[in-house]
Order: sequence, then C-alpha cells, then structure tokens
Amino acid sequence: MALNIETMRQKDIRPPPCEIEYKNMKFLITDRPTDQNIHSYILELKKHKVKDVVRVCEPTYKVEELKTEGITVTDLAYDDGTSPPAEVVDEWFELLKRRFKECPDACVAVHCVAGLGRAPVLVALALIELGMKYEDAVELIRQKRRGAINAKQLAFLEKYRPKSRLKLKNGHKNSCCVQ
Repeated sequence: MALNIETMRQKDIRPPPCEIEYKNMKFLITDRPTDQNIHSYILELKKHKVKDVVRVCEPTYKVEELKTEGITVTDLAYDDGTSPPAEVVDEWFELLKRRFKECPDACVAVHCVAGLGRAPVLVALALIELGMKYEDAVELIRQKRRGAINAKQLAFLEKYRPKSRLKLKNGHKNSCCVQ
C-alpha cells in the first residue's frame, strides 16, 4: 500500500499555485483543474481574490461552477511548449487592462496543463510590460515554479520588446506599493 501512495506522489510533481505580484498587478499561476477537484480549486481562487481564469490549454473541465462564483473563464489556448501568437498576447493584455482598471485589488489566474510553460510565459510577458527585465521576470517565476519556461519560450521572452501595453487609459500607471 505504501508503495502505491509513494508512486502516486512521484507522478504528481506539479508545484502548488503561486501568486506573483508586481506593480499592483497580481497573478496566480496554477496547473489545470479537473471536474473532480474544481471545488478546492475555487476555494484557492477565492483566497487570492481571483476574478478571471485564463485557460491557455485545451478545455478539459466545465466552467459553470466558476461562473456561479463570479469568476470569468477566458480561453487563450496555444500549443504546448511554444510561445504565444500575437493575437493571444493582445487579448491577454486587453484582459489585464480591463480587469485591473475595474478592480485594482483583483488577481488574474492563468493555467496550462502543469502550470510550467504557457501560463508562466504569459505572466512573464505582463511583468516585462510592467518594466521588469526578462531575466528578472523568469527568475521570479522560477523561484516559485521550479522548472517553469522551456528554452524556446525563454528565447521568445528574451526577444520580446515591451510596448507600454499595460498603461491604464487615464494616464496613470499602476505603481508599486509598500505593504
């Protein structure tokens, strides 16, 4: 019996959800929920004041319970192991601008299958747009999600140039706060 439990633990090496905060924008990177664990997933989302879940992998769970809890699910799927296409990046930034303008203390959750590739790349892009160097963005994410971001995705982030796409329309940029 103990062998089976140990084998199960070894198979599930996904890191726990992690919150990344920078310049008053909060992100929660997670692995993909299932219909079986959606209730505990929702509890975790509520702890972090999540208003949006961005799903960057193929849909594998029902979103009705999330919607019932006032959490919007947005699908921005792209291929595993790759970098996001321009239209996914554009939609990601539009969602972030809208969400943080409406509710500055909200948190946006983003997940792929394991929460190690596609989801961390989108968060890294947001950090870069907010003024962080790509190396620092990757290091911050990897501190909390060991193994995040593959070599191809790292090369994409290195070449990415911010375009001030997360400035709020009224001219005020989010600023850092001391807590």
